[in-house]
Amino acid sequence: MYETALHSQIKSGDLFVAYLSDIMVADEPVDAIGIFKSENRQFFLTVENKGNDFDVQYGDGINIEKLDKGCLIFNTDEDSGYKVCVIDKSNKSVEAQYWKDQFLQIKPCADEYHHTKAVMDIAKNFVVKQLKEEFEVSKADQIDFLNRSAEYFKTNETFEKKSFEKEVFQDTRIIKSFQEYDETMRNNYSIQDVDGFEISAQAVKKQSKIFKSVLKLDKNFHIYIHGDRELIERGVEKDGRKYYKIYFDKES
Repeated sequence: MYETALHSQIKSGDLFVAYLSDIMVADEPVDAIGIFKSENRQFFLTVENKGNDFDVQYGDGINIEKLDKGCLIFNTDEDSGYKVCVIDKSNKSVEAQYWKDQFLQIKPCADEYHHTKAVMDIAKNFVVKQLKEEFEVSKADQIDFLNRSAEYFKTNETFEKKSFEKEVFQDTRIIKSFQEYDETMRNNYSIQDVDGFEISAQAVKKQSKIFKSVLKLDKNFHIYIHGDRELIERGVEKDGRKYYKIYFDKES
C-alpha cells in the first residue's frame, strides 16, 4: 500500500483491515476481508448527561458515513481471482487511481452488467467525442444517436453487435468508424470484446443517466429531444443567425 501511494497528489490517512464472516453473496454465506482507507478526519463533539449538567468533549476522528476508499474481498470465485466490491470517492485524477489499479489490481467481472455498461460507455463517448471529429454532425444529430443507443438497450433483452451498429448508426462509414473506436478503447482499457450477451436492466437504468438529450442554445433555450430526429431542422438565416425549426401536432 505504501509503495503504491508515493505520488504527491495522494493523501495520507488511516488504513483499516478487517475480517468479516457470514456475508451473503448470491444467497451463499461467505467470509471476506475488508480494506478501508480514510483520508479525511473530522471534528466532533460528545455530549454526556451528568445529573443537572452536560459534559461536552471535543475530538477528531473518522466519519463512517463518508468512506473515502474501501473494498470487500469475498472468499468466492477463487479460480477467477475472487469477487470484489470497491468504492473510491476521493481524488479523481489519474495519479489517485492507484487504489484500484496499482494496489488492488482489479478488473471488471465478465458478466452481463459490465458488458452492458462497457458498450454503453463506448457508444456514448464515440458519439460525444469521436463522431464530430470525422463527420459533419450537428448537436441534434449527436443527441439522436444517443437516443437510439439508449433505446436499443431499453427495448432489447439481448445485445447483438451487428444489429446494434446497423440500428443505431445506420451509415456504413459511421459503423466502420465506431468499430475502429470500439477496438481502440477495448485495447487501451483491457475490456473484453463480446459479440452478444444478455442485457442488464440494472446497468441500462444507471447508464441511461449519462445519455443527455438536451440541446442548449446560448443561454436562451433548452430543447429536449426524445424522439423523431426528422421533426427538427437546423438552418442559417441570410444575416448569419442560426435557427432550429421544430414540427409538432400538439402542445401542452
